[in-house]
Amino acid sequence: MTQSIEPNIADLANGWLKSHKLEYKLEQESLNTEIDKALNDYHSKNGGVGGNRPDAKLLLPDKNLNYYPVLIEYKGYKDKLIKLDKDGRIENKTSDTKPNLKNINSFAVNGAVHYANALLHHTSYTDIVAIGMTGYKDESGEIKHQIGVYFVSKSNLGAGQKVGEFSDFSFLAQKNFDKFIEKAKSLSLSPEELEKLKEQKEKEIDTSLVKLNNDIYQNEKGLGENDRVYLVAASIIATIGIPNIVPVLEKSDLKSQNFVGGRDGDIIINRIQAFLDHKDLPKEKKDLILRTLSNTLLTENINKIENGESQLKRVFAKIVDDLGIYYKIGLTTDFTGKLFNEMYSWLGFTQDKLNDVVLTPSYIATLLVKLARVNKDSFVWDFATGSAGLLVAAMNEMLIDAKNTINSPEELAKKEVKIKAEQLLGLELLSSVYMLAILNMILMGDGSSNILNKDSIKDFDGKYGFGNTNNNFPADAFVLNPPYSAPGNGMNFVEKALSMMNKGYAAIIIQNSAGSGKAKDFNKRILEKHTLTASIKMPIDIFIGKSSVQTNVYIFKVNEKHHKDEMVKFINFSNDGYTRTNRKKASNNLKDTDQAKERYEELVNLVRFGKSKLNIFTKKEYYENTIDPNSGADWNQTSPIDTKPTLKDFKKTVSDYLAWEVSNILKNQKEPDSLGK
Repeated sequence: MTQSIEPNIADLANGWLKSHKLEYKLEQESLNTEIDKALNDYHSKNGGVGGNRPDAKLLLPDKNLNYYPVLIEYKGYKDKLIKLDKDGRIENKTSDTKPNLKNINSFAVNGAVHYANALLHHTSYTDIVAIGMTGYKDESGEIKHQIGVYFVSKSNLGAGQKVGEFSDFSFLAQKNFDKFIEKAKSLSLSPEELEKLKEQKEKEIDTSLVKLNNDIYQNEKGLGENDRVYLVAASIIATIGIPNIVPVLEKSDLKSQNFVGGRDGDIIINRIQAFLDHKDLPKEKKDLILRTLSNTLLTENINKIENGESQLKRVFAKIVDDLGIYYKIGLTTDFTGKLFNEMYSWLGFTQDKLNDVVLTPSYIATLLVKLARVNKDSFVWDFATGSAGLLVAAMNEMLIDAKNTINSPEELAKKEVKIKAEQLLGLELLSSVYMLAILNMILMGDGSSNILNKDSIKDFDGKYGFGNTNNNFPADAFVLNPPYSAPGNGMNFVEKALSMMNKGYAAIIIQNSAGSGKAKDFNKRILEKHTLTASIKMPIDIFIGKSSVQTNVYIFKVNEKHHKDEMVKFINFSNDGYTRTNRKKASNNLKDTDQAKERYEELVNLVRFGKSKLNIFTKKEYYENTIDPNSGADWNQTSPIDTKPTLKDFKKTVSDYLAWEVSNILKNQKEPDSLGK
């Protein structure tokens, strides 16, 4: 291999920096303490990947005195600037979501982007400039160089985007830096690119959750089932922070001291209280959250110091290291739903109870939201909210619609606040799961105001839980995945919710026996006031590894009595295009093997517009017919099979018979040999 000229490249780069009076930033430790600490933490967590520091680092202000870390990595070889994957993204992860050590260590831009993610993970910085520089000497001994400049930010989920082509570092000079930052911040990902990145990050989350689960379960003794869930919730809330108001809690802030008020549990609780105080939540809700978390965080055993460290600090560090990057980059996913589906075995439920708390996969949640016709002006509720995955999906849909239809930034900001504070309501009875719902909505930007710890059948009167507590919540969209052990497989929730609505649509996923007789009394009462518009048979393995019940999705039009001549759309969605597995060590147990995304889009259109939208699906999978409103047991119909033979069938049968006869005749004839004997 050609001899590395990395020292020459470093000299060249530092010469450019000095010429623009930037070199002093490299030595200003007061500016770099947080960055150094973050890089060291990340280096330690990832087993020494990429060394523990970039070759150069700066912290540059724009005209508004917003500071941007700039990280520079040098490689002294010609072909070591950057390594991209097939989608043109920095290839810093292997197919099984682990760090790609080879690429991070070998390629300049990949190394710089790796360091930038360390800052996203372990500091409050959300926008970082990552620069890679390589070079070689040509035949005459002259140095030739290449530069790659990427903007790594919360907005691109840490993947990084190329800013442009540059021949030196003059774009970092004070007179040019504002224009550079303006260009970098104008970069945006297409919806398709963002969706691919989200899918990749969600795979990484699954891997991290499995690792965290195994680590705590095997190595941290004495923690009850609920304790483990509350520790994750508390650690995440304490490390979110509020810019310029409540600082992020760092691992180093936990001193593992003995006195009351200075214990690690006291420190975490104080930080959570400061966070909640600035979230404008009702006092009762704040008190409930603090009381619930304090029961775990302030116990003697978890704060006891051994070898200079409490168990709480150790667990806190594991949670932040394994999960921090994902909630800090602002993934709009059902984060705690994933968390719960990995940790649900911690909660000590019986198998029957376990089926009741299995949470809805995010892509199914999004489907239900679309089937319920949710938009920016919807008021959405869920009477068995679990980890709030359905409400997260609804909030995402509402925010997307708002961004697409509101042109005024000021109006959009107001609408986003209203959506989160006033247009979502969820009820969850199980306290451990309720805490996950609260955490989920806080992570999503906080739609937690009206997440209520109540029995939706016995204790809920339809009113807001916060703010307009004297007013009814004006629900016009209902989404639900009920506990199947409830009366009528959960149709009791449907009956009550719809009875409290004046208009709109409902989409529920439920055990299909609810539509074939198990809930006929509930169903008949529901149809006296509301219309069943569609019944969808879902794949049997949606909840693979958690539950194996056959489910259907039922869609209702609210407050319009079901007429006996009303045509109901029956859709067999058994083949949704996904292949699912339940392999514990698999990097991805959900694979799109047959146009899954297109199938889900077509399903929504079929329910909304009817058979004119048939494309991928066949007529055998789509069927329209009436139901008997007085039955309540005929909601799971399928397309009838026509057994009457056609002329085409007759011709094929005759053709097959004649072919068989000719074949037999030919076999029975003795063929002459080659000599004609």
